[in-house]
Amino acid sequence: MNQILFAGAIALCLTLIGTPLLIKLLARKGYGQYIRDDGPRGHHGKRGTPTMGGIAFILATLIAYVMTKVITGEDPTYPGVLVLFLMAGMGLVGFLDDYIKIVKQRSLGLRAGAKMFGQLLVGVAFAVLAIQFADDRGQTPASTKLSFVTDFGWTIGPVLFVVWALFMILAMSNGVNLTDGLDGLATGASVMVFGGYTFIGLWQYQNSCAQAMLLREPATCFEVRDPLDLAVVASALMGACFGFLWWNTSPAKIFMGDTGSLALGGALAGLAICSRTELLLALLGGLFVLITLSVVLQVGSFKLTGKRIFRMAPLQHHFELKGWSEVLVVVRFWTIQGVCVIVGLGLFYAGWAVS
Repeated sequence: MNQILFAGAIALCLTLIGTPLLIKLLARKGYGQYIRDDGPRGHHGKRGTPTMGGIAFILATLIAYVMTKVITGEDPTYPGVLVLFLMAGMGLVGFLDDYIKIVKQRSLGLRAGAKMFGQLLVGVAFAVLAIQFADDRGQTPASTKLSFVTDFGWTIGPVLFVVWALFMILAMSNGVNLTDGLDGLATGASVMVFGGYTFIGLWQYQNSCAQAMLLREPATCFEVRDPLDLAVVASALMGACFGFLWWNTSPAKIFMGDTGSLALGGALAGLAICSRTELLLALLGGLFVLITLSVVLQVGSFKLTGKRIFRMAPLQHHFELKGWSEVLVVVRFWTIQGVCVIVGLGLFYAGWAVS
């Protein structure tokens, strides 16, 4: 429990203090956001706002995790390190994308093929490593079974598992990326989901099969590898995003950029895979799914019928063009995300209670 508190508190302090220093550094180098001309007019005033702010919470999360282990004397675990690897690797791909945008002053950074290759490379490495490193009970960081609140069904095998993991990683990283269009929207939504995963990891640890065997208590339990450390990682991410939100909320002093959005999406997918809650992530991260679906529907409708469903996609910009203020859109979308997390945690608890 102390690890969770230390990780969250350290990461929060690091981003609260470190983000303004990063803002000054990026502003001095002229690393400002490029704004599309076809977007909402209110966004034009944001041109030049420092971007690549994801660097702040990525570093804060990594440092907080290491410091927590040093302070408590606990050892790192494979699941925790793998989730951090996925976060940092996806963040690196996003950083390269952001850097090219800034240097060439264009809305598109890495070419689509290069960006996809980077995401695939990191995703495949994570997926392959996640089914290695079995402990003395034969548990690997990830399972080759599908999962909702726990594993279910037949084993899909290592090849299909890698494909499934890649789908989740790409879907969530690009989902967070699409959501990151308004000040604080993606950051605040991520805080809620990481808070949910902190609870899930702690609950799984308290009701793990490993603990039940040590206590010799036959009980309903979770077959999850090192769930407490997953809670530590989730807490560090929650704290880091909370501190970053202080500077990222309207009017934003800094944007997370692809550096941050790809990293957060990767971390969410990694936590879901390692905690055996893969399908539950679609509900816990419901806002990201909703916004991604709005883009899919918009593109599909236009290609099939030549007509658009929304005034603009992603969905948040549709409501802006309808006359909602940016803050109103963000607060109402945060409310939707909060409901998604509450319902998701309710289903998680119900699944444990009836199993």
